[in-house]
Amino acid sequence: MTKAELKDFLNAKVIQYNNPNFIESDPIQIPHQFSIKEDIEISGFITATIAWGNRKSIINNANKLMELLDHSPYDFVMNHEVNDLEKLEQFVHRTFNGHDCIQFIKSLQHIYNNHGGLESVFTSESDTLQESISNFKSIFFEIDHLPRTEKHISDPLKNSAAKRINMFLRWMVRDDNTGVDFGIWKSIAPSQLSCPLDVHSGNVARKLGLLKRKQNDAKALFELDHALRKLDPKDPVKYDFALFGLGVFEGF
Repeated sequence: MTKAELKDFLNAKVIQYNNPNFIESDPIQIPHQFSIKEDIEISGFITATIAWGNRKSIINNANKLMELLDHSPYDFVMNHEVNDLEKLEQFVHRTFNGHDCIQFIKSLQHIYNNHGGLESVFTSESDTLQESISNFKSIFFEIDHLPRTEKHISDPLKNSAAKRINMFLRWMVRDDNTGVDFGIWKSIAPSQLSCPLDVHSGNVARKLGLLKRKQNDAKALFELDHALRKLDPKDPVKYDFALFGLGVFEGF
């Protein structure tokens, strides 16, 4: 395949998968339950955090978590009493347990009270957001916290591909009028985003010659970012839909 043929092929797959039908089988359906900006970003962030493993299980557990947050995640984060947190102790998704969940609520409250909210913390003048993600982790855990909870937020500066945070950032930043991603964060450009690199997108990218590195780490993400920016410098992560769709739905 020539570069032009590859671009045409991937653009066609973006159109195929980047549409409202994608929502019904994807964890992005959780923040789509809300209309207030802060509810969308908090529910999206928490959902993305537990987005590993079986997709049906992710969606079911994210829905359970929204129920525990009284279907008002922002209000719960900002106005909870200490005894309101007790019911969160029952929550578990793989290695993310109730104690981690409680820590997330406390750290999110800290960010909204002291750092202007999630969008403000991630906003950056850099060409990419990888340093911002690392900085976000530092801010998230600058209050007293359980050391065990740190593993649930990746650090790109420690060679992580940070797949789940990059997916969350795609949700918040991209706005292409298809109704999938939200585009509610206006201080970050789609050109700054990085592809949520996982097993599926990584394998497809290698088969298409977009990625040579075998590990799905920060170095591989840098390589894939470079390749996707050549295809579309303004909106490189639209190709996440193509790579993911080819891998998950077509077994490419």
